[in-house]
Amino acid sequence: MQYQMLPQLNEKVSKICLGTMTWGQQNSESDAHEQMDMALSEGVNFWDTAEMYPSPPDKDKQGDTERFMGTWFNKTKQRDKVILASKISPMDFLRDGQTRFNAEHINSAIDGNLERLQTDYIDIYQLHWPERQANFFSQRGYTEEMAAQSLDDLTPFLETIQALNDEIKKGRIRAYGLSNDTAWGVMRYLWEADKNGLIAPITVQNPYSLLNRLYEVAMAEITHRENVGLLAYSPLGFGVLSGKYLDGKRPAGARLTMYDRFARYTNEEALSATAQYAKIAADAGLDMAQMALAFVNSRSFVTSNIIGATTIEQLKSNIDSIHLTLSSEVLEAIEAVHTQHPNPSP
Repeated sequence: MQYQMLPQLNEKVSKICLGTMTWGQQNSESDAHEQMDMALSEGVNFWDTAEMYPSPPDKDKQGDTERFMGTWFNKTKQRDKVILASKISPMDFLRDGQTRFNAEHINSAIDGNLERLQTDYIDIYQLHWPERQANFFSQRGYTEEMAAQSLDDLTPFLETIQALNDEIKKGRIRAYGLSNDTAWGVMRYLWEADKNGLIAPITVQNPYSLLNRLYEVAMAEITHRENVGLLAYSPLGFGVLSGKYLDGKRPAGARLTMYDRFARYTNEEALSATAQYAKIAADAGLDMAQMALAFVNSRSFVTSNIIGATTIEQLKSNIDSIHLTLSSEVLEAIEAVHTQHPNPSP
Protein backbone atom coordinates (compact mmCIF):
# COMPACT_ATOMS: atom_id res chain seq x y z
CA MET A 1 0.00 0.00 0.00
CA GLN A 2 1.04 3.58 -0.59
CA TYR A 3 0.32 6.33 1.94
CA GLN A 4 -0.13 10.08 1.89
CA MET A 5 0.65 12.31 4.85
CA LEU A 6 -2.16 14.46 6.19
CA PRO A 7 -0.02 17.11 7.91
CA GLN A 8 -2.95 18.59 9.81
CA LEU A 9 -3.57 15.23 11.49
CA ASN A 10 0.05 14.11 11.45
CA GLU A 11 -1.26 10.81 10.08
CA LYS A 12 -0.55 8.73 6.99
CA VAL A 13 -3.65 7.64 5.13
CA SER A 14 -3.74 4.92 2.51
CA LYS A 15 -3.92 6.05 -1.11
CA ILE A 16 -6.84 3.66 -1.40
CA CYS A 17 -9.85 4.51 0.76
CA LEU A 18 -12.57 1.99 1.56
CA GLY A 19 -15.93 3.28 0.34
CA THR A 20 -18.96 1.87 2.10
CA MET A 21 -22.17 3.26 0.61
CA THR A 22 -23.44 -0.09 -0.71
CA TRP A 23 -23.47 -1.64 2.79
CA GLY A 24 -27.08 -2.06 3.79
CA GLN A 25 -28.40 -2.17 0.22
CA GLN A 26 -26.23 -4.45 -1.92
CA ASN A 27 -24.12 -5.75 0.98
CA SER A 28 -25.16 -7.39 4.24
CA GLU A 29 -23.58 -6.77 7.63
CA SER A 30 -21.48 -9.94 7.28
CA ASP A 31 -20.34 -8.78 3.82
CA ALA A 32 -19.34 -5.44 5.31
CA HIS A 33 -17.36 -7.11 8.09
CA GLU A 34 -15.56 -9.29 5.54
CA GLN A 35 -14.67 -6.22 3.48
CA MET A 36 -13.33 -4.37 6.53
CA ASP A 37 -11.23 -7.39 7.49
CA MET A 38 -9.73 -7.58 4.01
CA ALA A 39 -9.19 -3.85 3.63
CA LEU A 40 -7.25 -3.56 6.86
CA SER A 41 -5.20 -6.66 6.08
CA GLU A 42 -4.24 -5.04 2.74
CA GLY A 43 -3.09 -1.85 4.45
CA VAL A 44 -6.20 0.23 3.69
CA ASN A 45 -6.42 2.31 6.87
CA PHE A 46 -8.72 5.07 5.55
CA TRP A 47 -12.48 4.41 5.49
CA ASP A 48 -15.31 6.71 4.41
CA THR A 49 -19.00 6.70 5.27
CA ALA A 50 -21.93 9.10 5.85
CA GLU A 51 -24.98 9.40 8.06
CA MET A 52 -27.34 8.95 5.06
CA TYR A 53 -25.79 5.68 3.81
CA PRO A 54 -26.58 3.21 2.37
CA SER A 55 -27.14 4.54 -1.12
CA PRO A 56 -29.55 4.76 -2.86
CA PRO A 57 -31.01 6.64 0.11
CA ASP A 58 -33.73 4.83 2.04
CA LYS A 59 -35.39 6.28 5.12
CA ASP A 60 -35.87 2.83 6.62
CA LYS A 61 -32.21 1.84 6.13
CA GLN A 62 -30.59 5.19 6.90
CA GLY A 63 -27.56 4.78 9.15
CA ASP A 64 -27.17 1.03 8.56
CA THR A 65 -23.75 1.50 6.95
CA GLU A 66 -22.41 3.23 10.06
CA ARG A 67 -24.10 0.60 12.26
CA PHE A 68 -22.30 -2.19 10.39
CA MET A 69 -19.00 -0.38 10.94
CA GLY A 70 -19.85 0.11 14.60
CA THR A 71 -20.46 -3.58 15.21
CA TRP A 72 -17.14 -4.34 13.51
CA PHE A 73 -15.29 -1.82 15.69
CA ASN A 74 -16.94 -3.29 18.78
CA LYS A 75 -16.14 -6.86 17.74
CA THR A 76 -12.52 -6.37 16.65
CA LYS A 77 -11.42 -3.55 18.98
CA GLN A 78 -9.44 -2.10 16.05
CA ARG A 79 -10.92 1.38 15.84
CA ASP A 80 -7.46 2.82 16.50
CA LYS A 81 -6.15 1.18 13.29
CA VAL A 82 -8.53 3.20 11.09
CA ILE A 83 -8.63 6.81 9.92
CA LEU A 84 -12.40 7.26 9.79
CA ALA A 85 -14.31 9.83 7.75
CA SER A 86 -18.05 10.46 7.93
CA LYS A 87 -20.51 13.20 6.97
CA ILE A 88 -23.54 15.27 7.84
CA SER A 89 -26.03 14.84 4.98
CA PRO A 90 -28.82 17.32 4.10
CA MET A 91 -31.34 14.57 3.20
CA ASP A 92 -35.09 15.16 3.17
CA PHE A 93 -35.65 12.43 5.77
CA LEU A 94 -33.05 13.77 8.18
CA ARG A 95 -33.98 16.64 10.53
CA ASP A 96 -37.28 17.05 8.65
CA GLY A 97 -35.39 18.02 5.53
CA GLN A 98 -34.28 21.28 7.17
CA THR A 99 -30.58 20.54 7.74
CA ARG A 100 -28.46 23.62 8.20
CA PHE A 101 -24.72 23.58 8.80
CA ASN A 102 -25.10 25.33 12.14
CA ALA A 103 -24.00 24.27 15.62
CA GLU A 104 -27.33 22.68 16.51
CA HIS A 105 -27.56 20.42 13.48
CA ILE A 106 -23.84 19.57 13.32
CA ASN A 107 -23.91 18.65 17.00
CA SER A 108 -27.04 16.54 16.55
CA ALA A 109 -25.68 14.79 13.47
CA ILE A 110 -22.39 13.92 15.18
CA ASP A 111 -24.33 12.51 18.14
CA GLY A 112 -25.94 10.06 15.73
CA ASN A 113 -22.74 9.29 13.83
CA LEU A 114 -20.85 8.43 17.00
CA GLU A 115 -23.65 6.30 18.43
CA ARG A 116 -24.01 4.21 15.28
CA LEU A 117 -20.25 3.90 14.78
CA GLN A 118 -19.70 2.92 18.43
CA THR A 119 -16.78 5.31 18.71
CA ASP A 120 -16.13 8.55 20.55
CA TYR A 121 -14.42 10.39 17.70
CA ILE A 122 -14.36 10.78 13.90
CA ASP A 123 -11.08 11.67 12.24
CA ILE A 124 -12.45 13.76 9.32
CA TYR A 125 -16.00 15.08 9.41
CA GLN A 126 -17.38 16.27 6.09
CA LEU A 127 -20.24 18.45 4.85
CA HIS A 128 -21.83 16.05 2.34
CA TRP A 129 -22.84 18.80 -0.09
CA PRO A 130 -23.30 22.56 0.22
CA GLU A 131 -26.44 24.20 1.59
CA ARG A 132 -26.36 26.60 -1.34
CA GLN A 133 -27.37 25.72 -4.86
CA ALA A 134 -24.31 25.09 -7.01
CA ASN A 135 -23.25 23.03 -10.00
CA PHE A 136 -22.63 19.66 -8.40
CA PHE A 137 -24.28 16.23 -8.88
CA SER A 138 -24.18 16.19 -12.71
CA GLN A 139 -24.90 19.91 -13.16
CA ARG A 140 -22.29 21.09 -15.62
CA GLY A 141 -23.08 24.80 -15.73
CA TYR A 142 -23.71 27.54 -13.19
CA THR A 143 -27.26 28.70 -13.78
CA GLU A 144 -29.11 31.98 -13.32
CA GLU A 145 -31.23 30.27 -10.65
CA MET A 146 -28.10 29.42 -8.70
CA ALA A 147 -26.80 32.95 -9.07
CA ALA A 148 -30.09 34.39 -7.80
CA GLN A 149 -29.89 32.57 -4.48
CA SER A 150 -28.93 34.89 -1.63
CA LEU A 151 -26.32 33.75 0.86
CA ASP A 152 -28.29 35.66 3.48
CA ASP A 153 -30.75 32.75 3.55
CA LEU A 154 -28.04 30.21 4.37
CA THR A 155 -25.87 29.43 7.37
CA PRO A 156 -22.92 31.85 7.31
CA PHE A 157 -19.64 30.17 6.44
CA LEU A 158 -18.06 31.48 9.64
CA GLU A 159 -20.83 30.00 11.78
CA THR A 160 -20.26 26.58 10.22
CA ILE A 161 -16.50 26.82 10.69
CA GLN A 162 -16.92 27.85 14.32
CA ALA A 163 -19.28 24.91 14.96
CA LEU A 164 -16.79 22.45 13.46
CA ASN A 165 -13.90 24.04 15.37
CA ASP A 166 -15.90 23.63 18.58
CA GLU A 167 -16.35 19.93 17.80
CA ILE A 168 -12.59 19.64 17.31
CA LYS A 169 -12.02 21.27 20.70
CA LYS A 170 -14.43 18.78 22.26
CA GLY A 171 -12.43 15.93 20.71
CA ARG A 172 -15.45 14.51 18.89
CA ILE A 173 -13.83 15.17 15.49
CA ARG A 174 -10.16 15.67 14.71
CA ALA A 175 -10.51 17.61 11.45
CA TYR A 176 -13.13 18.50 8.89
CA GLY A 177 -13.57 18.51 5.14
CA LEU A 178 -15.96 19.48 2.36
CA SER A 179 -17.68 17.40 -0.29
CA ASN A 180 -19.29 18.10 -3.66
CA ASP A 181 -18.11 21.68 -3.37
CA THR A 182 -16.81 24.18 -5.88
CA ALA A 183 -13.61 26.19 -6.16
CA TRP A 184 -15.39 29.27 -4.82
CA GLY A 185 -16.87 27.33 -1.90
CA VAL A 186 -13.55 25.79 -0.88
CA MET A 187 -11.72 29.11 -1.10
CA ARG A 188 -14.45 30.86 0.91
CA TYR A 189 -14.06 28.33 3.74
CA LEU A 190 -10.28 28.75 3.63
CA TRP A 191 -10.54 32.55 3.64
CA GLU A 192 -13.01 32.69 6.53
CA ALA A 193 -10.94 30.28 8.62
CA ASP A 194 -7.71 32.17 7.98
CA LYS A 195 -9.30 35.56 8.62
CA ASN A 196 -10.66 34.44 11.99
CA GLY A 197 -7.71 32.32 13.16
CA LEU A 198 -9.68 29.07 12.97
CA ILE A 199 -8.88 25.57 11.77
CA ALA A 200 -9.58 25.20 8.04
CA PRO A 201 -10.89 22.22 6.05
CA ILE A 202 -8.21 19.70 5.07
CA THR A 203 -9.95 17.65 2.35
CA VAL A 204 -12.64 17.87 -0.29
CA GLN A 205 -14.50 14.78 -1.52
CA ASN A 206 -15.49 15.32 -5.15
CA PRO A 207 -16.00 13.04 -8.16
CA TYR A 208 -12.94 12.24 -10.25
CA SER A 209 -12.49 9.56 -12.90
CA LEU A 210 -11.63 9.03 -16.55
CA LEU A 211 -15.20 10.16 -17.30
CA ASN A 212 -15.10 13.24 -15.06
CA ARG A 213 -11.85 15.17 -14.77
CA LEU A 214 -13.44 18.54 -14.01
CA TYR A 215 -11.48 18.67 -10.74
CA GLU A 216 -8.43 19.50 -12.87
CA VAL A 217 -10.00 22.72 -14.18
CA ALA A 218 -9.90 24.83 -11.01
CA MET A 219 -9.75 22.60 -7.97
CA ALA A 220 -6.41 20.88 -8.57
CA GLU A 221 -4.53 24.14 -8.11
CA ILE A 222 -6.32 24.69 -4.80
CA THR A 223 -5.10 21.28 -3.68
CA HIS A 224 -1.52 22.20 -4.51
CA ARG A 225 -1.52 25.80 -3.27
CA GLU A 226 -3.77 25.45 -0.24
CA ASN A 227 -3.04 21.86 0.88
CA VAL A 228 -6.65 20.65 0.64
CA GLY A 229 -6.42 17.09 -0.65
CA LEU A 230 -8.92 15.44 -2.97
CA LEU A 231 -10.76 12.35 -1.77
CA ALA A 232 -11.83 11.09 -5.18
CA TYR A 233 -15.20 9.38 -5.30
CA SER A 234 -16.79 7.34 -8.13
CA PRO A 235 -13.38 6.58 -9.68
CA LEU A 236 -15.06 3.79 -11.68
CA GLY A 237 -18.19 5.76 -12.54
CA PHE A 238 -20.54 3.41 -10.64
CA GLY A 239 -18.71 0.47 -12.22
CA VAL A 240 -19.06 1.71 -15.81
CA LEU A 241 -15.26 1.94 -16.14
CA SER A 242 -14.93 -1.75 -15.38
CA GLY A 243 -16.43 -2.32 -18.83
CA LYS A 244 -19.17 -4.59 -17.52
CA TYR A 245 -21.98 -2.46 -18.96
CA LEU A 246 -20.58 -2.17 -22.49
CA ASP A 247 -22.75 -3.28 -25.42
CA GLY A 248 -25.89 -2.81 -23.35
CA LYS A 249 -25.01 -5.48 -20.80
CA ARG A 250 -26.68 -5.38 -17.40
CA PRO A 251 -25.11 -8.07 -15.18
CA ALA A 252 -27.36 -9.51 -12.49
CA GLY A 253 -26.89 -7.82 -9.12
CA ALA A 254 -24.83 -4.94 -10.56
CA ARG A 255 -25.57 -1.43 -9.34
CA LEU A 256 -26.90 0.00 -12.61
CA THR A 257 -28.95 -3.14 -13.18
CA MET A 258 -30.64 -2.75 -9.81
CA TYR A 259 -31.05 1.02 -9.77
CA ASP A 260 -31.91 2.77 -13.03
CA ARG A 261 -31.81 6.17 -11.28
CA PHE A 262 -28.04 6.30 -11.76
CA ALA A 263 -27.64 7.57 -15.33
CA ARG A 264 -24.69 9.92 -14.76
CA TYR A 265 -22.13 7.65 -16.40
CA THR A 266 -24.23 5.98 -19.10
CA ASN A 267 -25.02 8.74 -21.57
CA GLU A 268 -24.04 8.15 -25.19
CA GLU A 269 -20.80 10.12 -25.04
CA ALA A 270 -19.72 8.46 -21.78
CA LEU A 271 -20.32 5.00 -23.22
CA SER A 272 -18.38 5.90 -26.36
CA ALA A 273 -15.44 7.08 -24.26
CA THR A 274 -15.69 3.98 -22.08
CA ALA A 275 -15.46 1.72 -25.13
CA GLN A 276 -12.28 3.50 -26.19
CA TYR A 277 -10.80 3.20 -22.70
CA ALA A 278 -11.66 -0.50 -22.80
CA LYS A 279 -9.67 -0.86 -26.02
CA ILE A 280 -6.66 0.89 -24.46
CA ALA A 281 -6.77 -1.56 -21.55
CA ALA A 282 -7.18 -4.59 -23.82
CA ASP A 283 -4.33 -3.51 -26.12
CA ALA A 284 -2.06 -3.05 -23.09
CA GLY A 285 -3.13 -6.33 -21.48
CA LEU A 286 -4.58 -4.53 -18.47
CA ASP A 287 -7.67 -5.08 -16.38
CA MET A 288 -9.85 -2.12 -17.33
CA ALA A 289 -11.03 -1.30 -13.81
CA GLN A 290 -7.47 -1.41 -12.49
CA MET A 291 -6.32 0.86 -15.31
CA ALA A 292 -9.03 3.40 -14.47
CA LEU A 293 -8.17 3.29 -10.77
CA ALA A 294 -4.42 3.45 -11.42
CA PHE A 295 -4.97 6.64 -13.40
CA VAL A 296 -6.69 8.25 -10.41
CA ASN A 297 -4.02 6.91 -8.05
CA SER A 298 -1.31 8.55 -10.16
CA ARG A 299 -2.65 12.12 -9.88
CA SER A 300 -0.58 14.23 -7.49
CA PHE A 301 -3.63 16.14 -6.22
CA VAL A 302 -5.41 12.95 -5.09
CA THR A 303 -4.95 12.29 -1.38
CA SER A 304 -6.99 9.09 -1.48
CA ASN A 305 -9.04 7.15 -4.04
CA ILE A 306 -12.38 5.96 -2.64
CA ILE A 307 -13.16 2.51 -3.99
CA GLY A 308 -16.27 0.47 -3.38
CA ALA A 309 -17.16 -3.12 -4.18
CA THR A 310 -20.06 -5.49 -3.83
CA THR A 311 -17.93 -8.65 -3.83
CA ILE A 312 -14.75 -9.50 -1.99
CA GLU A 313 -13.11 -10.39 -5.31
CA GLN A 314 -13.88 -6.93 -6.70
CA LEU A 315 -12.50 -5.34 -3.55
CA LYS A 316 -9.21 -7.24 -3.77
CA SER A 317 -8.79 -6.38 -7.44
CA ASN A 318 -9.55 -2.70 -6.82
CA ILE A 319 -7.09 -2.52 -3.94
CA ASP A 320 -4.45 -4.17 -6.11
CA SER A 321 -4.66 -1.23 -8.53
CA ILE A 322 -2.21 0.50 -6.20
CA HIS A 323 0.53 -1.75 -7.58
CA LEU A 324 -0.12 -0.76 -11.21
CA THR A 325 1.93 1.99 -12.83
CA LEU A 326 0.62 3.06 -16.21
CA SER A 327 3.11 3.36 -19.06
CA SER A 328 3.63 6.61 -20.94
CA GLU A 329 1.98 4.98 -23.98
CA VAL A 330 -1.16 4.16 -22.00
CA LEU A 331 -1.27 7.65 -20.48
CA GLU A 332 -0.91 9.23 -23.93
CA ALA A 333 -3.75 7.07 -25.26
CA ILE A 334 -5.93 8.08 -22.30
CA GLU A 335 -5.24 11.76 -23.02
CA ALA A 336 -6.23 11.27 -26.64
CA VAL A 337 -9.62 9.88 -25.62
CA HIS A 338 -10.07 12.64 -23.06
CA THR A 339 -9.41 15.24 -25.76
CA GLN A 340 -12.09 13.66 -27.93
CA HIS A 341 -14.59 13.11 -25.08
CA PRO A 342 -13.81 15.65 -22.33
CA ASN A 343 -15.75 15.05 -19.13
CA PRO A 344 -18.88 13.36 -20.47
CA SER A 345 -20.12 12.64 -16.93
CA PRO A 346 -19.96 15.85 -14.85
